[in-house]
Amino acid sequence: MKDSPTKTSDAQLGGAFNRLWGAAVTSNLADGIARLAIPLAAVALTTDPVTIALFTALAYVPWLLFGVPAGMIVDHFDRRRVMAAANGARLLAAAGVALFIATDNISVLVLALATVVFGVGETLYDNATSAIIPSVVRKEGLDKANGLIQAAQVGVDMFVATPISGVLYSLAVVLPMVVGGAGYLVAAALVLTLPLAAAHARHESGEKVAPVPLKEAVGFVWHHRYLRALVLFTTVIGTAFALAQAVTALLFLDRFAVSPALFGLVTAGIGVGGVAGSLLAGLAVRRIGRGQTMLWATVLGGLGLVGVGFAPTAWIATIAYGFGAAGVSMWNVPWGSLRQAIIPGHMLGRALGAIRTFAWSLMPLATLVGGLIAKADLQLPYIVGGAVSVVVALAGAPLLLRADRYFEPEGGQATAAEGDGSAVAATALPVPPA
Repeated sequence: MKDSPTKTSDAQLGGAFNRLWGAAVTSNLADGIARLAIPLAAVALTTDPVTIALFTALAYVPWLLFGVPAGMIVDHFDRRRVMAAANGARLLAAAGVALFIATDNISVLVLALATVVFGVGETLYDNATSAIIPSVVRKEGLDKANGLIQAAQVGVDMFVATPISGVLYSLAVVLPMVVGGAGYLVAAALVLTLPLAAAHARHESGEKVAPVPLKEAVGFVWHHRYLRALVLFTTVIGTAFALAQAVTALLFLDRFAVSPALFGLVTAGIGVGGVAGSLLAGLAVRRIGRGQTMLWATVLGGLGLVGVGFAPTAWIATIAYGFGAAGVSMWNVPWGSLRQAIIPGHMLGRALGAIRTFAWSLMPLATLVGGLIAKADLQLPYIVGGAVSVVVALAGAPLLLRADRYFEPEGGQATAAEGDGSAVAATALPVPPA
């Protein structure tokens, strides 16, 4: 099969993907700056573990309440404009927080509302990004493309943005929101330059494919036995991770007495692991297979959390957290590519929204439970959540090791298992994450 005008090979991902990646870099720069500034401002107002955990829980709420509607919006409207509008909303939220800070009226309620707005914007933006990738990259290039996007999301967010945010916060509390708002603006401008192919799912002929009803998209996921099982597995692992990380900011700022400016360096250290995992995921898939990569990445993520739980100092905790982040990123890349390969493109937004909503369904509750556990000891949630992750990963090894059967290079045919969703897909047409 010849490359279509809108898709390029694995070696050369092309100008359209490069612009999408540039938008991911600048948008996640803004995300990272805001994401650190919010808990720093919150800890300045209160040191109650449950209240701090509430902010972590609120970050998941938009995916629960808005994940499916966001997927419907991404499938129905021009995905480029959806991404631009999402960043416009986050720009307004950042400006609002900056105004409240400048007028000395900042409060926990204002920070909570801003967290929800940032989360809704992220729901739309990330869903659209995942749905666009298969439109501009061939199937054999998905792991590389997802790895680069994941590296931008983790690396820029944690390795670049948070140190900048910590320094900006130490200079003036309002500065992170001002700089973050500018990042959202630049990313919005970049996504509007993407080609028409990125707007909607299309046939190989270039003809636009009409989105399917939500019921059909959810039905595809439900009737695909392997995909359904992996969503359940991801839900359990994600819940354990959410419980573990409920009070991260409080752990480093209070237990380890890290200053706000240096906390940015801590998150940068964690980000190094996340970037390494993102960039090594494709190599790992080629060397040991998709299933083996997903299995050992999950184990590594859990062990990293356990390491944080037993760490005696901030720097040892940072190193352990970095290994955990590497595991998470190394999982996200092959898992994202697998979903993009299995789910038909014209229902990708809806299906991803439904998957994310279900997978994150228990995370807000888990973070609150983590906050309650942290009242006994701030490191205990990491031990509990990490241990659960390792045990579940090893128990789910037979499931994960089957992943390679469901991903074939473009032009090949993924293995179909009984009840793999083909009956639902027959009424539509073929072909997302973290």
